[in-house]
This record gives sequence, C-alpha cells and structure tokens, in this order.
Amino acid sequence: MIDGKKKLIQLIKGDMEFKPDVTKKVAERMILEEKVNVLWGTAGTPNVKVMNEVANKYKVIAQNTAALTDDLYEGANFTRYSFMTCWSSSQIGRAMAYYFGQIRKKEKKFYILCQDTTFGHVFAEGFKAGLKEYYPDARIVGEDYHKLFLADFAPYMTKIKASGAEVIYTGDFIPDAANLIKQARQLGVNIPIAHIYVEDPPSLTEIGVEGSNGLIQLSWYGFEGPIFKNPEFIKYYKNWNNAWKKWKAPYNTANYEHPLGSLGSYIEQTYWLLSVIERAASADPEKIIKVWEGDKYQYANGKIQYMRPCDHKTVQDLHVLEAVPPAEQKAFFNIPPYYFSKDYSAAGRGFKIPADKIMPRIDPTMERCKGAR
Repeated sequence: MIDGKKKLIQLIKGDMEFKPDVTKKVAERMILEEKVNVLWGTAGTPNVKVMNEVANKYKVIAQNTAALTDDLYEGANFTRYSFMTCWSSSQIGRAMAYYFGQIRKKEKKFYILCQDTTFGHVFAEGFKAGLKEYYPDARIVGEDYHKLFLADFAPYMTKIKASGAEVIYTGDFIPDAANLIKQARQLGVNIPIAHIYVEDPPSLTEIGVEGSNGLIQLSWYGFEGPIFKNPEFIKYYKNWNNAWKKWKAPYNTANYEHPLGSLGSYIEQTYWLLSVIERAASADPEKIIKVWEGDKYQYANGKIQYMRPCDHKTVQDLHVLEAVPPAEQKAFFNIPPYYFSKDYSAAGRGFKIPADKIMPRIDPTMERCKGAR
C-alpha cells in the first residue's frame, strides 16, 4: 500500500553509458519526464556522485547499489536522499586482511595489482590499512596500477614472479579481472588470487576448473556453508532457478542461473528498498528517509543489513569464499546437483568476516556522525 492505494512497481531502464555527463542527463530525464520516485544504480564512483547530486537537487531518493567508494557519503558529497546499500571499499580491504591474518594464517607476501582508477587506489589502500590492523607480519612485495581494459598482463606477471609474492590482491572488474587470472595461469603464476568480481560463468568457464581452483573471493552475498540451511531459502532459490529456465534472452544465460553472489546482492538490495517503501506506506522521500535511517533488514540467506543513520552506509557481515573443483562442492552447495557448474571451480568453503571487525569508515568532520560507530 502506497499512500493508501495498491500500486504496481514500474522499472524504467536508463543507459548512462558509463559517463558522468550522460548519467546526469539520464537521471534528470528520469525524474522530470518519467516521474520516477527512486534512482537505482550504478557502476562507477563518478557516475554515482552525479546521480546523488541530481537526487539531492530534485529531492528524490537514490539507492547506490554498486559504487563502493566511501567518499561518496562523506563531507560535502553526503546527501540525505541517497543510501549506500552495497558494501564499501573501506570494508573490503580490511575484510580481506582479516581473512588472511586472522583466519587463513598462511601466506604473508602480497602483490597488489589493481586498475588505475579511484576505486583501484582506494581498494588497495584499504587492504594495506587492514594488514596493519589484522596482519602486521604480512608484507606488500609489489604494487602496480594498470589502465582499464588491458590486453597484456605479461609484464606484470614477470614482476610478480620476481617479487616472490604468495598472493595477488586485485580489485579489477570484468573483463580485466578475468584476463588477469587467465594470463597468470597461462604464464605459470599459480598462486592464490584474492578478488571480488570474478564470478560470472562465462569468464569462469574460460578460466576453467584448474585455473579457477583456489581463487579467493570476498563476497557481499556469501555463506559460511552449507548454502541451503533452511526450507525458506531453498524455496527462494528453487523458485528463482525454475523461473530462470523459462526466461528469454538475454536473461536465460548462465549469468542469471543462481540468485547468489553479486546478482543475489542486487536482488536483495532491491527488496530492501521495496520493504522500506512498503513500511513507509508512501513514496514521500521524507517518510522513506525516516524508515531507512537506522533500519535493519534480513536477506533471504539470513544476512542482516543495518543502515547507519549518520552517513547512510550499510553495516554488514561479509564472507570469503574459497574455490574448489565441482566434485568438492557438495558440502557447500548442498542440494542437487551439488555443484555450481561442471565447467569451473567455485565456492566450496566459506568464512564470515564479522561486521564489527570491518565497520564502514566514518568521516570525523561530519557533524551528523559525532559519536557514531
């Protein structure tokens, strides 16, 4: 019920072409012509910065589901109208460091290889800060930043081999992340690669079972294992999967087979938004803000999300997933067919990183956040 009436949900897609100037035009068109109540998205810190500015100008709710830079919700960038429901870069780096230093306790020499972008640098700084906090015995033996859509990773692999690194740490997104892993394996660099984005089936299939075995992924929609612990989540998964089998292109591809990983997070972030609107019983931005600030919401997989009121960043547990071959996934993927795919290695073990160990960064200059944690 919205404003006392039952209303259908309408989704309107806008292509921002991964360009801030286009993002601005699309966001304004959505608000002024399409009369949307919420801007939902999107990839790229510069694009979400523009989306938030437009939302603030027209007093429309914006939901940031995919841009991870903490700066977007700090200082002059903060706006009451935007909520960061995804994870943040400060959480990611420290979570990986916590895993290697407090859980895995094995490798000590790390090589950072990230894209030369705002996020790439912030991603690396978060990891270095996390190592100081949770793994002081670890060392960074190399650090490089490459251009986007790089075709040849061979020079970096040569440097990594020479460095004696035991782990490659990367925040690259696809296609760079997949190319990095494929070329690493082709060139004999078989050390673990810690990442967040190599989860799409086409890329993993190209990498293969052997190449993807031992990959270490930090996930924002993960599990300690087994995945299917309760009947409700099994029903949720099967309903999605059965529906997927009937969908038409482009949604009938392997990318949409499992409502898990990043896809699972995007689905659940959207459900959180809809739950907030339902409980606000209104599309009025002020009523939505009142409900969402300080809200707790449970995902279908049991994960709890908390919206920190002062800066609209989400406090949440994260999970690290270790990839194993299909034959070893049964204890984790514990319903038929007992594996994600026969074509690549995937999660076989999961470890929780507690939210209180990876609290999102707080800007001490923000008056709203005085005394917040």
